[in-house]
Amino acid sequence: MNHLVPQTMGQQFGRRSWAEPWKIKMVEPLRMISREERQRALEEAGYNTFLLRSEDVYIDLLTDSGTSAMSDRQWAGMMLGDEAYAGSRNFYHLEEAVRTYYGFRHVVPTHQGRGAEHLISQTAIKPGQFVPGNMYFTTTRLHQELAGGIFVDVIIDEAHDPESLHPFKGNVDLAKLEDLISRVGAEQIAYISLAGTVNMAGGQPVSMANVQALRELCDRRGIRIFLDATRLVENAFFIQEREEGYAGRSIAQILREFCDYADGAWMSAKKDNLVNIGGWLAVNDDSLFEELRNLVVVYEGLHTYGGLAGRDMETLAIGIEESVQDDHIRARIGQVRYLGELLTDWEIPVVQPVGGHAIFLDARRFYPHIPQDEFPAQTLAAELYLDSGIRSMERGIASAGRDPKTGDHHRPKLELTRLTIPRRVYTQAHMDVVAESVKAVHDARESTRGLRMTYEPKYLRFFQARFERL
Repeated sequence: MNHLVPQTMGQQFGRRSWAEPWKIKMVEPLRMISREERQRALEEAGYNTFLLRSEDVYIDLLTDSGTSAMSDRQWAGMMLGDEAYAGSRNFYHLEEAVRTYYGFRHVVPTHQGRGAEHLISQTAIKPGQFVPGNMYFTTTRLHQELAGGIFVDVIIDEAHDPESLHPFKGNVDLAKLEDLISRVGAEQIAYISLAGTVNMAGGQPVSMANVQALRELCDRRGIRIFLDATRLVENAFFIQEREEGYAGRSIAQILREFCDYADGAWMSAKKDNLVNIGGWLAVNDDSLFEELRNLVVVYEGLHTYGGLAGRDMETLAIGIEESVQDDHIRARIGQVRYLGELLTDWEIPVVQPVGGHAIFLDARRFYPHIPQDEFPAQTLAAELYLDSGIRSMERGIASAGRDPKTGDHHRPKLELTRLTIPRRVYTQAHMDVVAESVKAVHDARESTRGLRMTYEPKYLRFFQARFERL
C-alpha cells in the first residue's frame, strides 16, 4: 500500500496509521433505496446518471464540482458577506487570494468555471483560429468552438493509453505543437489551452519541465498560454511527489511557479478551491483585462461580483488558502489512491497511474463485447447505480459529442466511467463499499448489454441525453 493511503491495523503493523486532517462536525443522513426502486429510477432517468434524483443516490461520485464539504472557517466567512452591488469587500479578499497563490495581476469573478471559459473564448479567439490543448474538455471545447475556434489535441500519445505508467501523461507534445504552428502559422494560434491534471485522460498531471519548455516555445512564437486551473493544486502535488527538485517545496510554492509560466487562467472554483459555487478568470495583460472586465458585466454581473454573492466570494477566498495546505491535498489524493489500489488488487481495469480527483474505470476492457457505439461507459455507470445506488458518470463517446462538420460521433480512444471523489465528504468505509460494488459489476460483466441513445440534445449531450437497453 502507498504511504499516503489509509491502512487497516493488520496492514500497518509496525507503523503509524494515516488519518484525515479534519474531524466531522455535521452529518447528512444517507439512505439506499431498494434494487427495484433503483431500477425504476434508472429507467425514468433514461439510464443517464445526470437525470437521477439526488435523494435516490446512496454514494454520489458523479462529480467533484461543487460537492466539497466546506470548513468551519468557510461557514463563518458566509456571515461576513458584504452584499453591496458594487465594490464588495469580499471581492477584494478574493482578488488578494488569487494574486497571492496563483500570481496573476487582474481578477474577474464569474458564477462558475463555464462563465470564465466563455469570457476568455469570446475575447481571445478570432473565428478560424486554432486552439491547441492537452486533450479536450467538454465545456471548454464547446466554448472555443462557439467562438469560432478549432480545438487541436497536442497531448502526448501516452495520455490515450490507459495502461501507460508515464508519470506526466498530461504533458504537451511539443513536436505536435511545432508541427501545427508550422502548418497554420503562429498568428493563427489563438492561445495554448493547458489543463492541470487532465480530466479526460484520467486526472493526469503536467510536469513543471513541460510547462517551462512550452513557455520557451511560445515566447519564440509569440503565443499566449492560458491555464485551466481547475485542479492545478492537485497537479502541484504530483510535481512535488514525482519531479526531481520539488520534494522539499510546498504545494503553494509549486502552484505559484507553475502559474508564472502562463499568461492567465480560468478556474472552476467548485473543484480545488473547495466551494459549492463560483469561478474566476485571471490575466496579466492590461488590455485583455479591460475587455474581460467589460464583457463580464454583459453576461455575469458587475466586475466586482461576477454573478456571485459576497458571501460566496468570501468562502472562495478562504477555500483558496485552505486548498494549498499540504496536509489537505495529501489526504485528498490519498483517499483517491486508496480506492484505486483496492480495485487494482482485484484486477479491475482502471486508468494508470491513478489520478488526482477520481478513479477512471476502463469501460473498453470492462466490456470488450460492447461496441463503442453502444456506449459501454454509460452502460457501466448505469450498472453501478443499479447494483448499489452509487452514482458515477460517463467520460467516453457520449461525452465526446459529435464533429461539428461531419455530424458523426467523436470516437475517443479512452472510453471511461469516472468515480469522482468529493473533497472532505466521504470516509474510507464509503470507499470500501464503492470498491465492492465495482467488483460485483465486474464479476457480472459478460451478461451485460449496451445502450441505444433515444434522445440527444444539441449541446453537451451527456448531461441530458436519454438511453434504453439494447
